[in-house]
Amino acid sequence: MEKTTVPVLEMSCVVCAGNVERTVAGLEGVASASVNFAANSLTVEFDERKISLQQIKKAVQDAGYDLVLSDTDKAREQAEKKVYEELRRRLLVAWCLSVPVAVLSMTEFGYTVAGHWVLALLATVVLGYSGRDFYRRAWKMARQRSANMDTLVALSTAVAWVFSLFLTVFPSFSDTHGLGHFVYFDSATMIVAFVLTGKWLEEKAKNSTTSAIRSLMKLQPATAVLVEGETEREVGVDELKIGDRVLVRPGGRVPVDGAVVSGYSSVDESMLTGESVAVEKESGSNVFAGTINMQGAIVVSVQKLAGDTMLAQMVEMVREAQGSKAPVQRVADTISKYFTFVVVSLAVLTFAVWLLVGGTAVFSSALVCAVSVLVIACPCALGLATPTAITVGIGKAAEGHILIKDAAALEKVCKVSAVLLDKTGTVMPITRDGTKRPREPLLQLS
Repeated sequence: MEKTTVPVLEMSCVVCAGNVERTVAGLEGVASASVNFAANSLTVEFDERKISLQQIKKAVQDAGYDLVLSDTDKAREQAEKKVYEELRRRLLVAWCLSVPVAVLSMTEFGYTVAGHWVLALLATVVLGYSGRDFYRRAWKMARQRSANMDTLVALSTAVAWVFSLFLTVFPSFSDTHGLGHFVYFDSATMIVAFVLTGKWLEEKAKNSTTSAIRSLMKLQPATAVLVEGETEREVGVDELKIGDRVLVRPGGRVPVDGAVVSGYSSVDESMLTGESVAVEKESGSNVFAGTINMQGAIVVSVQKLAGDTMLAQMVEMVREAQGSKAPVQRVADTISKYFTFVVVSLAVLTFAVWLLVGGTAVFSSALVCAVSVLVIACPCALGLATPTAITVGIGKAAEGHILIKDAAALEKVCKVSAVLLDKTGTVMPITRDGTKRPREPLLQLS
């Protein structure tokens, strides 16, 4: 069985994360799948003899999402950055046009036929460019007989835009039905602008949570000095092979895990062990990637490739921990899944009650109230709160060299009443009854 964590693109809320998770978990050869919306990641365990990552990616793409399968962290970071930059551009356009629409709507010009057409043009640009992903994802959800946050935003803005455009094309309808010369293009555009602002802040928070992983990865040098006979040349660490010899000068970081074949020095291994005292190294001593050579130059024989070092395992451990789910999060995910349908039902009920009580004379008020229910009662915060807290918490802990096994372990820490630490930094919690102890550490200080 192979277990890996890969970034997921195109997710907009926790319901999307649930769709990706169910899609992958239902594939033949997949043992388990877990999607963390806050970390935008999929952790999947699968049988390589039955299914490949490319086949998993194809299934996810058919569901309307995408995976980043590149082996390089730089490619993953670039893919996430591209999504973030595109969101920022759409947000900028949304605010640049939504503010004029809102201001014009409150002036006398906004109540004229010409004003209505100007507002309609600006609103169409906002909804068509800045808000296009809401409609695309809402349609995708509808095809899957599902709904999410995008469904609520798409419904509310589309209803406001269509009704306003109808009154713009047929202005006499307002007079004959007593609706007044009111259009709601400003509501549609401001909804898109505010929701995009929330998503931008959300993406910004997600990007900041990956800083812990990046800080760990930066501990490993990107290049190494390869020794070939009497010559030395600088190469990328990804080019090294088992058995190659690399030179580590004083003050430099060890590029890969290996054994000293010549030279004598002291190495600072505090990033792994927490010990502040440098460890003496001589021929035959093991050294690890990311540690700092303090004194003399040493030649190291490569024993592990860059992706298999202890440091790489630490990075992978943090990734898996951030992508794991706490038991309480599954409860929130289940509620969020059905909450969208409840919100839509409440909006329809609100509209119907207003018309039932006030008749067509209060049609505009009924429409505004129904749209308000769709926008305000969005369940995105419910599904985002727990995974974001876990992702940020585990990331901040990693910055302090505290590696947390998974989200479930983090949730169990609240039951700990005493903590024992040995000199290597291993934490052995004791529960409040003083008798139950875990079979293995919940946390590891490095």
